[in-house]
Amino acid sequence: MKHIRRSAVTALAAAVLGSLVLTGPAVALPVGSPAAATAADQADDAAAVADADGGEAADAGSDTDLRVAAPKITRAEEIRRARIWLTDNGGKGVPYSQKKVWKDGYRQDCSGYASMALKLPKSGPNTVSLKNDGWTKPIAMSDLRQGDLVIKANSNDPNHRHVVIFDGWVDGKHTSYRSYEQAGKVGTRHTTHTYGLKSGDGYHAHRPVNLAD
Repeated sequence: MKHIRRSAVTALAAAVLGSLVLTGPAVALPVGSPAAATAADQADDAAAVADADGGEAADAGSDTDLRVAAPKITRAEEIRRARIWLTDNGGKGVPYSQKKVWKDGYRQDCSGYASMALKLPKSGPNTVSLKNDGWTKPIAMSDLRQGDLVIKANSNDPNHRHVVIFDGWVDGKHTSYRSYEQAGKVGTRHTTHTYGLKSGDGYHAHRPVNLAD
């Protein structure tokens, strides 16, 4: 009888302990550990996607809902991220594609590239969305700063829409500027453009709203 009672008590204690383990607070991971960093990144990605989907479903024209879907980022970090794709394909630029997604989760076209640089939700809003759905706000071409975008989104044909990341003016006269872009048949490159400097070419300057500086 004593043996039976001892077994019953042991079983009851195990059940209670199991309940505490299942319902108790999560064990905190050491700050700075790889596991903690991975968990934080996954949580951030999940929250960003949820906010983006929820915002668009609730109110497609709400700037506020869309802005919270992207973390704040400095211009320096944006440019550092943009440079990654220049050599991320075995020392070469990432190939262009409107359908494929690169290993970092972003679409391999111009808007996917801009979204990657700005750390927007994966796989990235398209060019029309970057211009119209609260991710950016219009500015004058003369106000362009490193990290701003120059966008053409007034066509129903995606092959006639484009976005580049402004890097800096070539000269004091502002006759051309350096930019990062993901271009068809070319891939990622850093080159010189005059988009938006000619009247009627359809390009306009925009400032990403998640820039922190």
